[in-house]
Amino acid sequence: MRWMVYGVSGFTGELVARLAVERGERPVLAGRSAEKVGPLARELGLEHRVFALGDAAGALGDVDVVAHCAGPFSATSRPMVDACLATGTHYLDITGEIDVFEAVAARDREARDAGVVLLPGIGFDVVPTDCVAAMLKRALPTATHLDLAFVTGGGASAGTARTAVEGSAFGGRARVDGVIRTVPLAHRRRVAHFRDRPRAVGAIPWGDVSTAHRSTGIPNVTTFTPLPALLGRLQPLAAPLLRTPWAQRVGRDLAGRVAGPDERTRRTTGCEVFGEVWDADGNRFRAALSGPNAYDLTADSVVEAVHRLPAVPPGAHTPSSAFGSDYVRALDGVVVSGPTAAR
Repeated sequence: MRWMVYGVSGFTGELVARLAVERGERPVLAGRSAEKVGPLARELGLEHRVFALGDAAGALGDVDVVAHCAGPFSATSRPMVDACLATGTHYLDITGEIDVFEAVAARDREARDAGVVLLPGIGFDVVPTDCVAAMLKRALPTATHLDLAFVTGGGASAGTARTAVEGSAFGGRARVDGVIRTVPLAHRRRVAHFRDRPRAVGAIPWGDVSTAHRSTGIPNVTTFTPLPALLGRLQPLAAPLLRTPWAQRVGRDLAGRVAGPDERTRRTTGCEVFGEVWDADGNRFRAALSGPNAYDLTADSVVEAVHRLPAVPPGAHTPSSAFGSDYVRALDGVVVSGPTAAR
């Protein structure tokens, strides 16, 4: 099988490429800049291709799977999906953007007709949370509400920072009665019972607002992370400024200077995920997991998913709908607790 990593000049794309080689894989490396893609390909002894996304169809004809790692996916996902549908190439990416998940899901029929698997969010966004959601749904089939929370250590990459800048002006989002709605940032606060210790968390917009509903059918989904209460109060006041082209440009420029966590930092930091469901009768179940640094989990998941993808039925998928709720247990360093009944 021939597969490609597109976006290897970015932090996560390079991690994926290096991990693949460590595991004896030989993906084709690709991106938009010969000056950035070529040196890494020569170092790793791999074939490389240079092309803009508008020309992707011409470069994917002999590729079975593309791992798309070049964000922001709000701009890059659609042209790569177009190319994959045109060439019969399976697609996965590492987005965490709600609107991207929704856009890819809307192309389910096209993907089925083309015999192509579309699988966005195969990194930390949203593999561990999506799998926990599916485990909880299995434990409580009557669940009507789902809360998911996460915490990560080690800092962000430039790509993650740019995506955060793009979304900073728009407040929060949650799924309410099956519909994605705009809500104030941190409109809900609660305690999340992570495996290491309980933490206070506030509601944020996260990819599971889209994907968890598709994975579980649960109509009410809220996502959380540790968030100062003051930030929720200040965001509506700052939003008009944050939406201006000037503020977005400055934010992207600053984000571009973020280097991402080095190997030592990644080795000494990890991630935590917590989920809770409940139903109309007051039944509750909880689950939690601990894992490695979010970027290492992402690279591991991409390399693992590539070889599982051809066995997945064509169409648009979430991680758990493609590989099952226990997929996350196959990733290095992940430990799951639960689901267990809660009061």
